Amino acid sequence: MRSSNPVMRSLTDGEQRGQQSGYGAPGVQDSPYGQQSTYQSGYDAASGQQARPMTVDDVVTKTGITLAVIVVMAIVNFGLALMGHEGVTMALTAVGAIGGFIMTLISTFGRKFGSAWVTLIYAVFEGLFVGGISIVFAGYSVGGSNMMTMIGQAIIGTVGVFVGMLFVYKTGAVKVTPRFNKIMMGAIIGVVVLALGNLLLFMFTGMNPLRGGGTLAIIFSLVCIVLAAMSFLTDFDQADRLVRAGAPANYAWGVALGLAVTLVWLYTEILRLLSYFNNR
Repeated sequence: MRSSNPVMRSLTDGEQRGQQSGYGAPGVQDSPYGQQSTYQSGYDAASGQQARPMTVDDVVTKTGITLAVIVVMAIVNFGLALMGHEGVTMALTAVGAIGGFIMTLISTFGRKFGSAWVTLIYAVFEGLFVGGISIVFAGYSVGGSNMMTMIGQAIIGTVGVFVGMLFVYKTGAVKVTPRFNKIMMGAIIGVVVLALGNLLLFMFTGMNPLRGGGTLAIIFSLVCIVLAAMSFLTDFDQADRLVRAGAPANYAWGVALGLAVTLVWLYTEILRLLSYFNNR
């Protein structure tokens, strides 16, 4: 089953290839999904020992560490702006955005899913980006005492959506099926194409309909927030499948990266939407 999260999708592609080559192979056990697992007889290449299977605790721990690094680096970059070093903050924000994107590509296409150093370096870059973008949306756009209130609202909103979608997944209110993932992937690709088209329009004409704060921009942000929220379902499902299939413990770092990507996307969209209303 493919995931709509690009980080997770690289893993599912590899898993499907492994399952196709493993059918009928001796010593390969059936997974809880009725498919043959490529992980159960796997070994740690570094130690030569059988890899410990991933648990839910591994996912929680690695995700917590990743988010902690993001928060610390965000506070550092945010603090630099508060101390009057706005130019440094903006430079680090740009570095963070580019660096985070590169690390995501490395994890997705460089077969580095489950690499602790890729996930943690991504967290450092993404933390710099989050701290800077918070200043851009809440500081320069609003200013004054409303700044910290807006950031607090965005954080509460992000945590609330995350917990809400976890509840939805656990209760089975929304089933994650191949059709669901295909729809999500198509919707996300559509949003990316629209965002890129809007960027080019702004660069060449100065018009910014999807990010300028108007009615269309508000609708576009709401669509992005809904897609980010629904993406949690595919992230949870993929993590659940890896645990059930006995994937190596280090894969929890890849799950943490995928969840962090979705969380940052959701936070920035909520903060952007709040900035629209505060500027009206």
